[in-house]
Amino acid sequence: MTSTPEQRLEQLGLTLPPVTTPRGNFDAWVLDGSTLYLSGKGSPMREDLALVPKVDREISADEARSHAHEVGLNLIATMKAALGDLSRVRRIVKVLGMVNAAPDFTGHTEVINGCSDLLVQVFGDAGRHARSAIGVGSLPRGFAVEIEAIVSITE
Repeated sequence: MTSTPEQRLEQLGLTLPPVTTPRGNFDAWVLDGSTLYLSGKGSPMREDLALVPKVDREISADEARSHAHEVGLNLIATMKAALGDLSRVRRIVKVLGMVNAAPDFTGHTEVINGCSDLLVQVFGDAGRHARSAIGVGSLPRGFAVEIEAIVSITE
């Protein structure tokens, strides 16, 4: 018997966070035919936004990987809000991960694996995706990591 994504989340002991309202003139997701576009989601906001968490300076790559895992949960929660049922996910097509990193940091791929690994755990082979992982000079709201995704769905 094959388990559903919701059952796999439960087996992993994971709870989806509430979906937040975008802070701007855009949508958290756009459903266009059989393609779901997810706006970028950030890692947890820091209480002191004056301290921007540069990966490999203020936080470690391992800590940033945990942030990427949490962003992955936020993306899955957004998928569920958009689709009602995670079993409608046919395939995670593309993920773009942005890491707020020190200029000489090169472990972007390992950081974004926190999200990619989660997507495969929850969706199985349908969670495997094309991906880009890049370093950036800053991210909104003091995020260490921001990730967006494109998802193919069943009608």
